[in-house]
Amino acid sequence: MAAEHFDYSKISYNKNDDWDDVTLIDLENLLRQKDQVKEFRTLMMKYDSALLEVRTKLDVLNKELSLRNNRNPFEAIKMRIKTPLSIYNKLNGKGVDFSIENIDKYISDVAGIRVVCSFVDDIYMLADCLANQDDIRVLQRKDYIDKPKKSGYRSLHLIIEVPIFLVQEKEYMKVEVQFRTIAMDFWASLEHKMKYKKDNINQEVISDDLKFSADLINQLDLRMQQIRRKIDGEEE
Repeated sequence: MAAEHFDYSKISYNKNDDWDDVTLIDLENLLRQKDQVKEFRTLMMKYDSALLEVRTKLDVLNKELSLRNNRNPFEAIKMRIKTPLSIYNKLNGKGVDFSIENIDKYISDVAGIRVVCSFVDDIYMLADCLANQDDIRVLQRKDYIDKPKKSGYRSLHLIIEVPIFLVQEKEYMKVEVQFRTIAMDFWASLEHKMKYKKDNINQEVISDDLKFSADLINQLDLRMQQIRRKIDGEEE
């Protein structure tokens, strides 16, 4: 699946943000005042390049492991780079100015890649294979599968640094990698929709339903993994 690219060289000015009605033209004017327009576009290019590096690494792992185990360890990959408005919102929420320096200092998920797996054990195996590569630096690991969020959210998150090779230098860039099962991804998509419907009078009931469903999904994931192991002859 192709990355969800955002063309920073052709910014549209007619979309309003949810935070104080800040627009894309406001952000570009702010960058112009700081003389950072070109620097911002270069930074986003670097994040895009880092995504492609991680995607390639995961594709290679998928090919090797599929030959070794006669099945693909993951079903899909989704990639995205935060839009300028989303970056602004996150920095504003942290109480810091929108600037190139603060993007690098305060945000670790400008570039994000999600790996959707069939089974929980494939998640840990893939994450370990990626983290053990000698040019990958693991900055943070959060296991929301072993310790889910109160909402029921489950996923394994890695914040890594990956090298990109430019004309005159090599630079390490941060990428957030999320590993989920198909069921976890479906659940997270539904929860995400609920967060953007804040005026829903049934929000508390829906939250309880989602938490209950998350527990059922966890049981289903583990059950499907046991069945697969029996099919593979790993369990009697």
